[in-house]
Amino acid sequence: MLLKRTNIEEQLGKTLKNAADSQKILDEVFHILEEDKQRTERIYDSLSGGKTTVINHFDFDLLDTKKIYHLSQIKTICIEYRLRFLDSKYFKGEIPGEAISKIKQLEKAHGIEIKGFKIIAPSKLFKLADKNDPLLFVPIGNDYFYLIHKWGNDLHPFRRALMWPFKNIINLTLLVLAASYLVTLLVPNGLFSKSSSNAEFWIIYFFMFKSIAAVVIFYGFALGKNFNTAIWNSKYFNA
Repeated sequence: MLLKRTNIEEQLGKTLKNAADSQKILDEVFHILEEDKQRTERIYDSLSGGKTTVINHFDFDLLDTKKIYHLSQIKTICIEYRLRFLDSKYFKGEIPGEAISKIKQLEKAHGIEIKGFKIIAPSKLFKLADKNDPLLFVPIGNDYFYLIHKWGNDLHPFRRALMWPFKNIINLTLLVLAASYLVTLLVPNGLFSKSSSNAEFWIIYFFMFKSIAAVVIFYGFALGKNFNTAIWNSKYFNA
């Protein structure tokens, strides 16, 4: 049996076909990469200039209910730990690639373009008008927000206790009263008179209270500080 001869023209045609298939694959890969690049750029644009009035229409059956928070819950946490809850456009830190990937996954799963990003973070991580643990949220309607991603380091274990005096004026007053009492106890007996008495103790205590309160008030006004309840959702440095 004679072997079929090789037709060079046919072989050349096959190489052209293979080249066309390879080019088609390259075109498809390029198209996919270009779409992903455009999607990434759109997400970053939304993060840097998102609107707060946006409502994202998610498929609630696909959402993790443990990541849905009401505005009142967010407010409570921000006040307790002296954090701010602001639009992502004010965030001056770097948004990690993992957060972008999660946004893309959500958009693909729900068939929507996510907008209206907001972030919980300490004041120093925002560009406020005049690095710790940011959390990225998006609104889902009726003052509910969905947590997309958390990154960075956890807060100091004593942050809540350290920020307790700044929660409201009552807490700050109690701290000043307690500090004044401790300082008064450190004053040696008989420093201002030969015999100690309750009247002398309370006079010194009143003097210490006025002194410490004056320093606290001056510090607050000089640095534009305010209580946690006033700054948790304010975009101003000296709110």
